[in-house]
Order: sequence, then structure tokens, then C-alpha cells
Amino acid sequence: MKHFSWSRYRSIVKKEAIQIRRDRASLGIALVMPIMLLFLFGYAVNTDVEHIATGVWDQSHSADSRELAQNLANTNIFAIETYVQSDDELEQLIDQGKIDVGLVIPADFATKRDRNEPVAVQLLVNGSDPNIARTAVSNAQLIVQNKAISIQEANMQKQGMGKLELPLSLESRVLFNPNMESIVFNIPGLIGLIMQNVTMILTAFSLVREKERGTMEQLIVTPIRPLELLLGKITPYVGIGLFSFCIVLFLGTYWFGVPVKGSILLLVLLSLLFLITTLVLGIFISTIAKTQLQAMQVAFAFILPSVLLSGFMFPRDTMPLVIQWLGGLVPLTYFLEILRGIFLKGVDLSALWLDTLGMTVFCVVIIVIAMLRFRKQID
Repeated sequence: MKHFSWSRYRSIVKKEAIQIRRDRASLGIALVMPIMLLFLFGYAVNTDVEHIATGVWDQSHSADSRELAQNLANTNIFAIETYVQSDDELEQLIDQGKIDVGLVIPADFATKRDRNEPVAVQLLVNGSDPNIARTAVSNAQLIVQNKAISIQEANMQKQGMGKLELPLSLESRVLFNPNMESIVFNIPGLIGLIMQNVTMILTAFSLVREKERGTMEQLIVTPIRPLELLLGKITPYVGIGLFSFCIVLFLGTYWFGVPVKGSILLLVLLSLLFLITTLVLGIFISTIAKTQLQAMQVAFAFILPSVLLSGFMFPRDTMPLVIQWLGGLVPLTYFLEILRGIFLKGVDLSALWLDTLGMTVFCVVIIVIAMLRFRKQID
């Protein structure tokens, strides 16, 4: 039985490094794509709703009505784009997509305010985008409620009744992301997503390319053992993956301003574990695919569900239990919890051991499966 040979292993590593250097397209994917994806998704994936295009039909034309409209604009949630003269004009602008919110102030608004009589204003909201609609309605309700409380306080002070004291209040304290900025939540997830996509595709292409060129058969007839060939093929990509990780980590921290609150050493070590997992996934894909086109199709068949199931875009807690179990079969699910835990919460391994264990188990299982399939194909 042949033993593992470091010299044969180094030969495969050297061969793969030379091939990567000559293959400018793969090298570009490995070095340029992570930066491009980070900037693209970093600026494009933003769930913070601001500057909602708003139209106002002010039938009162009074100082009070203008103050109410200005209260909406001062929040930066609403951006008053136009003033209209009829309901039909307001609804037409919403239908055309030029505005998403319409504020209708009745003609007797100022008169009823002066008489301290109840008065209602109407908010028309484009509900085709639920996120925008919920943000508009909730913020408008808060603005009107605060305005009503201030009016009530002023009336009570005029009557000599003192200051209005609410019987119930809420004191909220937001941990880890006080300003609730979506970019702070998204950037750690993007690092994991980019690492998964780039390294998995590159590794899969590397082995499938050997099949297409017929060089895999030449390697098989040499004394090189399957383990030596496998490790030699993925070792250069470990270095490339770590380099790409350092680039996106630097840009995420210094360009997008998302600091790492936890241990950077722990982050690098667990990222290396995830990197090895995705590399072995690429090898597994290469044992299924016969051409680079098939490898691309299989890779995307795995990437797209992982984006949905891992919690990158949507919270997993709101998903049905069966879908959550399916998400447990995706290594990105565990790595995102690790990334956000270290980035945002600054926690250590005592809080992340369960996710680390899950990713480790997945890594070991996929290594065994990939090795068995790879060995079977070579034999």
C-alpha cells in the first residue's frame, strides 16, 4: 500500500498554481469578483426604507396643514415630490409609480384645529411593495400620534391643567446595531456568500476542466494517490480563498464602516473551516458534472437555495419548520450566525459552539462523500 507522499503532493500543488496563473479568467474570478460582488451587493442590498416619494393634496392651505406636511418631510422617511389639486391626480401619480404615498388634508383641517375638534387626514399608500407600505403607514401613524399628543399638551396648559402625563410608556434599547442600519447586518452575510460562491465554483471548474482536457486520465495512470491529487488541487484555492476573504474583510470594515467587535483570530479560523467546506463542496460538484457548463448549473442550483434558506435575506425564525430543517443542510446557515455573532455581538466560541459544531459535522460528511465519489471515479 502506498503511503502519502509530500513530494507528489507538492508537484500537484505546483501544477495547479501554474495552471491558475495561466488561466486569467479563473484568476480574475478569484481576485476581482469578490470585490465587485461586495460593492454591488453592499450598495444594492439595502432594506432601509427612506425618502419615500410622497404627494400632498392640501385642501386647507393653512399654516397648520403645511406644518403637518413638513413634519413628514423632516423624518427623511418621506420625500414630498409634488402638491396636487385633486384625488384623481393623486391616485394617477400612484398608478404611474411616480409616488408611493399620498397625503390628503381636508379643507376644514385648520378650522377644526382652532375649535379643538377631532379631525382626520388620509394617507394613500402603494401596497405593491409591502416593505415600503409598512414603513410608510407605521411612521405616518407615529408622526400623527406625536402631533396629537403635543396638541393635547398645549390645550391642557392653556386650561391650566399642567402637562399631559401618559399612563404608559416604552423605553427601548437596541443592542448590537443601535441605528438599525441594514448594511451593518448585510456586510457580514455578504462575506460568507461571496466566499461560498467564488471558492466552490473555482474548485468545481478546476477538476471538471481536467476531465474535459483529458488530463485527468493522465494523472490517474501516474503513481499519484487520490488523496494527494485531491489535496494538491484544493490547496492553491485555500490560499486564494483566504486572500479574497482578507480583501472583502478589509473593505467591509474600512470602506463600509462595519467593525469587527469580536476576535479576528477566531473569525479567521472559523472562516478557514467554512472555506474548506465550500472547497470540498466544489469537489463534490465536480464528481457529478461532466462539463464546466454542468458544473455551473449544479453550483447555481446549490447557491440560489442557500441564499434563501441560510437567513442571508430573510429571517429563518419566520420560516416553516420544514424549511428551517432544510436550511440546516446548508453550511452558509451556520457561517452567517458565526459571522454576525463575531461582527455585531462580539461573542466568543462559547456562544458559537453549536453553529461551529454544525458546520464541522457538515464539513466532515461532505468530505467523506466527496472522497468516496472521487475515489470511485478514479478507480
